[in-house]
Parts: sequence; C-alpha cells; structure tokens
Amino acid sequence: MRLLAFIWLVSASAVAAQTGTPQSNDAAAQFGARPSVEDVDISPDGRHILYLTPGPGPSTVALVQSLDGAEQPRVALRASGNPERLRWCRFVTDDRIVCQVDALISDSSGLIPFSRLLSSDIDGNNPKMLGERPSIYDTGIRQYDGAILDWLPGDDGNVLMARTHVPEARAGTRLSQQAEGLSVERIDVRNLHSTTIEPANRMAAGYMTDGRGHVRIMRVTSARGSTGMLGARVQFMYRTAGSSDWHPFSTYDDDARDGEYPIGVDPELDVAYTLRRLNGRLALYRVKLDGSLASELVYANDHVDVDDVVRLAHGSRIVGVSTEEDVRHDVYFDPAFRATMEGLHHALPNLPILNVVGASRDGNRLLVHGSSDTDPGRYYVYDQRAHSLNEILVDRPQLDHVTLATVRAVSYPAADGTQIPAYLTLPAGSDGHNLPAIVLPHGGPEARDVWGFDWLPQYFAHLGYAVLQPNYRGSAGYGDAWFQQNGFRGWRTSIGDITAGARWLAAQGIADPRREAIVGWSYGGYAALQAGATEPGLFRAIVAIAPVTDLQQLKTDRERFADSVLVNQFVGSGPHVTEGSPVHNAAAITAPVLLFQGDRDFNVTITHSRRMQEALQAAGKQSELTVFPGLEHDLDDSNARTQMLRRIGDFLAADLRAQ
Repeated sequence: MRLLAFIWLVSASAVAAQTGTPQSNDAAAQFGARPSVEDVDISPDGRHILYLTPGPGPSTVALVQSLDGAEQPRVALRASGNPERLRWCRFVTDDRIVCQVDALISDSSGLIPFSRLLSSDIDGNNPKMLGERPSIYDTGIRQYDGAILDWLPGDDGNVLMARTHVPEARAGTRLSQQAEGLSVERIDVRNLHSTTIEPANRMAAGYMTDGRGHVRIMRVTSARGSTGMLGARVQFMYRTAGSSDWHPFSTYDDDARDGEYPIGVDPELDVAYTLRRLNGRLALYRVKLDGSLASELVYANDHVDVDDVVRLAHGSRIVGVSTEEDVRHDVYFDPAFRATMEGLHHALPNLPILNVVGASRDGNRLLVHGSSDTDPGRYYVYDQRAHSLNEILVDRPQLDHVTLATVRAVSYPAADGTQIPAYLTLPAGSDGHNLPAIVLPHGGPEARDVWGFDWLPQYFAHLGYAVLQPNYRGSAGYGDAWFQQNGFRGWRTSIGDITAGARWLAAQGIADPRREAIVGWSYGGYAALQAGATEPGLFRAIVAIAPVTDLQQLKTDRERFADSVLVNQFVGSGPHVTEGSPVHNAAAITAPVLLFQGDRDFNVTITHSRRMQEALQAAGKQSELTVFPGLEHDLDDSNARTQMLRRIGDFLAADLRAQ
C-alpha cells in the first residue's frame, strides 16, 4: 500500500526540529496558531519528556527533550500532515517510543482512513511497524493495525497489543496466513518478537486488561450479521482472575443508550468500573469480577452525566471521577492521589483545571497540565521527594502576553421555557452592553461545550464580540432527557434552542440585535445554516466551517463503511431529512454566508460545502466558499486557520457594522 511508504518516511534522522512559534501582533495569527506542544509524556526514569509540536503547514514533529536542559531537543519522528499525521507518542522505555500515525488515502471511490503504530528509538532510528506485515495476498484492507492495551511498565520494552489480522488467499499452498480478526500479543517494540496471548477472533471488537498484563474483558460486536456492518448492540465478556474462560458480563445498546459499559479494570479490587444509567444519567459503578458480578454505585450526579474518569499515567488505574456542570468537578477516591491533587491546586490556584498526564516509573515525578478560561495551559513536573514544581512547557506561548476574556456559565429560556445552559464570553474590559455578538453552537451534535480556554470564542472576544456557546438540547452530558432524539432527528428543538440564545442576548442588553451573527463548525456549521433558513433576519451574517448541509448525503457518504447502519440510525429517516437539510433551504437564507472546508475532510465530505455554495449561488444569495487543499476536518494548519480567522474577522466587521 502507498501508506506504508509514507510511514517509513517519517523517520527523522535528517530533519530540523520545529522548536518555536514565531511571535506576532496579528490576532488572527496569534489565535490561529496550533498549540506549540501537545500530547506530552515523561520517560520512565523521569529525565526526559516527549511531545508533539507543529512543523510547517500541517506537519507535526515529535521531540524528545531532557528535563535538566543538558541536551538539545531530539527529533524522533515527523509527519507531513498530508496525508500522514502523528496523533500521539508515548515512551515505552527510556530510549524507545511508540507513536500512532494516521492517514487518509484516496482511491477511486473516495477517502479511506488508515492507522498504524510505529516504534522507534528516541532519535528516530530503528523504526518498526508493530502491526501484522501486509501481503499482496491479503483478502481485505487492514485499515487499523491495532491498539496498545497495556504498556506493561517495568517489562523492559514489551507491550500488550490488540493486533488486527487479515487472512491471505494463496492458491496451492498451506503457507498462507489464515488468522482473521483481533488477537492480543505481547510484543517487544525493539525487535518485534511476539507471543500470542489471545488468538485472532473475528468477532472480537476490543479487549481490556487489568494494567498488569492480564486480559480480563473482551468486547464483541454482536450485530454484524452477514453484511459485516456494525450494529448498535455490543456484548462484553469477562474472565475471573487466573482463568482463561469467558463469561457473559453485559450488553450495551448504543442506539437505545441502554446497558452497562465497562471502562476499566482495577486488579487490586478485582472489579470493573462501568458506566450505567441511573435516573436517566450516566453513573459510575464497580462490578466484581469474581463470578458474582455484584455491583455497587461509586458516584452519581443529580444534574449531569459522569463525564470521565481520572486515571494515573498511561490510563493504567482509575483513581477518581469527573463531572461537568457549570465547571469541572473531580472526585478522587484514592486518598493518596486526593492529597497530591489538593497540594497541586493549592500551589497553582490560577489553574483550576488540573490533570496528571504522566508519571515516572517509580511514581515520584508527575507530569501535570494546568489551564483555565484565560490560560490555554502549561505543563509542570512535580517532584514529590524534592517538593519541587517546575514549569516546563507552555501550550500557546504566542498568547502569553495577550489579555484573554473570562468565561462564565449562564442559562436562558428556550421558546417552551426550558432553561438552556451556555457559556458567555465578553470582551476583556467591556461593560457587556450593546455589543456585536456571535452565537457559537458546538459540533457533534453528541458533544457539549465546557468551561475553559477555547481559541475560537477567545479570538472573537478579542475582536470585541460577545460570544454565546449554547449547550442546546441534543448535546451530550446532561442525560437522556436532554439528549432527546439527537440534534439531527430533533433538529427543530436544537435549532430553536440556539436561536433563542440570540434573542436572549438582545433582551438582556448584551447584544445589539442589529449586529448578531452565528458561527459554527461541523454540526455547529449545520446549525448556523439551518438557523439562518428557519429564522431569516435574526442573524446578519453566517459562518459555517465544515458544515453538514444534507442529512441524506451524510448517510450516503458512509454507505461503504462498517458504521453505515449506525449512521443511518443516528440520522434517521422521514420528512426531517429533507426539511432539516440546509442545502434544500438555501432560498430562505437572507444573510451573507461564508463557508470553509478542507478537501480531505472524512468526517463531513467536501461535497456538503460545494453543494451548499451551488445552492446559495443558484438562489442569488451572497456567499463565498474557501477550500483548503489537503486539509481534514479540523483544519490543523496554522496558516490555514490564520487565513480563515482573518477572513471571518473582515467579513463580520463588514456585515455587523452599526446600523
């Protein structure tokens, strides 16, 4: 495959490190720049860090840097961003790393996503592909070669990997590889020596270990049928300690949002942590793996779902739970970790969003990330024995001396009186009255906005706009009743909640009703266009980035992929598919429209924006489409984002001028 040639080229023995981001007084460049550091990890001995940093355009570089400053940063790997992208990197040993490389490869029928795991020395030498070797006799395409299940700390370079196998078709020989499905193998990342722990199983969709090298849970997709298409119903099996026999554990129906979903195993307690609905909201449970399946409630919130769990380094052990009401709230049920976090919060009072994202093998040195609404984030190393806390990296140094806007939680009434939770960002130093304003619905729709730094609303606030981010009905995190049918099948409710936000801004005197715009990305872009069609005149300008514009097209785009049944169920069928598609409502839109999208977008194909532009032009509307060649859904390129922000700024300034 062409992908393999790309991946072997990411070895970086002769490339220069991109260690800095040029400073600029141009707001579009400052806010549009990609984060300078992402996905940071600390080595097992606690002496080095590994992180991703932007290269030119959409490229990304993986750097290894000593914490004592005695060495220059070393380039481990780099990827051009078109088509291959570095997604994350982790230490396995002090001198060996594993990275995930993704790519979108074009064939005659469109884009196909691929993912590969690659191991190398910390200087980029001796690269090894961890997945099964491809063969010209393969009977199918291996899009994903597997996943790391267990980092096996202390096992000197071995990991447990769920490995994808594709059978071969070779006539006249018994030497062809016939294994099919997902296996579990212990792999030495230096020499690829492997030992099979679980044989390949074509019905297995995933495995879970206890963090100590023992496979305890298997996920089985039970609704594939003869078509090979994924269904919504998933079955989980488990093992008692020391046994190789599988027993039924639970089932989960994604479409009905019902059942028990395991998310981690604690070997000391011999339990699985699971998410299960309680009073219509996700709660955290412990279920014994001793054969009894006895369960107990660990934590539930009366207002929102359990948002996440808190884990120690490399996702090994669950030590707490997180929820997001107006702001994030963490509950730690590990006393030692609770004491550590209380000390860190005391030491970093201006960075309330704190996460331990890595740890040395002995647990002494912790890699800590802290952020807030007005601080994009920074990394620290906390040495527990030395009682020292040192800042080592800053997420967005180009914003270090820029005054950012505070974000506060608000709520406003929808047409039926329901209070819609939202976040309001006002320009720094503003009195908050009679401002030009932007309603900024989130993507998804099965997602939600949370309190903290967000580069897009911060850019608009920097330009002087009030920004409202509504968590409309159809958003995730607020329980089943809030999710309702989702934002496509229940688009009238979701869009109504969003437009109610614009009227509330005006009624409160925050916004000048003659100067309100709507901006959105992905589903947010869909909402911006559909709101412009259902309530023409409410917004004076519309910006849609990578928007869904035709619900039928969304289903058609997934027809040749295994999740097509799930997408069909999510979007649904009926009159809402046409009525809720902006491309069919272009004639109703009165405000000028600005569209942006990358032409290698797999999430929402470029067809959506191109058809929308054609429909708007045919209806005689004012519209403009900017296509970014080679970029995907997130437009992960500082230059492209800067160009987009600059154009949006000019567009809004022209259309939201005082009347």
